[in-house]
Amino acid sequence: MNITVKLFASFRTGRFGEKNFDCPEACRISYVLQELGISESEVGVLLVNGRHGDVDYSLAPDDTLSIFPLIGGG
Repeated sequence: MNITVKLFASFRTGRFGEKNFDCPEACRISYVLQELGISESEVGVLLVNGRHGDVDYSLAPDDTLSIFPLIGGG
């Protein structure tokens, strides 16, 4: 199954900004994070087709997954 993965901010370093990603049917977001070497504790926001998602969400063909890191500030 093919999805689009978009990485933002520090997650792009050494990876990519946007790419087509092949994963098993109905794979979960947690699978994609694991394949990309991104720890769930590093993730601030997950969006699937522009809507909030969580690591247990099962992706569908042609979904767009956007992954944003935690952002600190003060």
